[in-house]
Amino acid sequence: MFDSLFNAVSDLYVGAQSLVYECCMQPIAFRLGWGGLMEDGYEASGWLVAGIFQVLIMLIIFAPIERLKPVEPITNKSAVHVDMIYTVIHRLGLFRLFFFFLIEPFFDDTFGWLHTQGLGTFQLDDLIPGLTDVGWISFLFYLVVFDFLGYWVHRAQHQWNFWWALHAVHHSQRQMTLWSDDRNHLLDDVIHSCIFAVAALLIGIEPAQYVAIIGVTKLSESFQHSNLKLSFGRFGEYIWVSPRFHRIHHSIGIGHEFPTGVLGGHNFGVLLTCWDVMFGTALFEDRYESTGIRDQVEGGVDYGHGFWSQQWLGLKRLAKALGE
Repeated sequence: MFDSLFNAVSDLYVGAQSLVYECCMQPIAFRLGWGGLMEDGYEASGWLVAGIFQVLIMLIIFAPIERLKPVEPITNKSAVHVDMIYTVIHRLGLFRLFFFFLIEPFFDDTFGWLHTQGLGTFQLDDLIPGLTDVGWISFLFYLVVFDFLGYWVHRAQHQWNFWWALHAVHHSQRQMTLWSDDRNHLLDDVIHSCIFAVAALLIGIEPAQYVAIIGVTKLSESFQHSNLKLSFGRFGEYIWVSPRFHRIHHSIGIGHEFPTGVLGGHNFGVLLTCWDVMFGTALFEDRYESTGIRDQVEGGVDYGHGFWSQQWLGLKRLAKALGE
């Protein structure tokens, strides 16, 4: 049953990807003289298709659920509208187009040169014979691998001053909704995407499978950020990150710092809560606190109200952090 469902979804995705590529990406690339980037354009089509699916699920399923039991009333709709701009930039392919046409070729050239020098990539699935024979098992395997990487990247974003200067854009949202996940500094996203792209190239995951893993991850993260008073129960909370578990991560003075004000915090898991349990960062208290950053609330520090101001102030914080 799992194989049939997995194959049906895969066929639907590949068909949609081919349609978008032939009708949109390929004509644009040829018109701009980017014929040599056709392979990257095909992958970019996959990201666009995955993003459209995600936005539809968010609108049709997540949005109605969010209204059933909200944590708080939304009083600043303009801040939510800004988050929706971030969602469009990321989920509908604008950021991925930039990444694939300007950054991905650099990685391709670098790894191509390494191959000519006799240095191949490490095929992780070779460690487990027959892993790729069953699509959904391979998918789950790589999902766990990238989730483990995501946990440590997320901890680094909260541990290093220069990275927190950028990541703070994400935490400055005072009223979280299902649209808040993509509220990030663009430079933070570039760093994050580069780390994961290099990891994907190193371990030899297939591009389509990588897109699917990121798509599932982003969908779950959107739900985690929902303005929804919901936990996954006594046992479910120890498996998958819930809106309650992740809201603690965004809570003022709890999630992104320790009581002494030192960077750190709790609940860094992206999908699975087991990493927080294993490495001592889990906090399972049943609470729904206000979200934001301490100096934003207590000290009146401005993190920006619009897209461009948030990006500019993030760069200023970065320059200050690097100069300290």
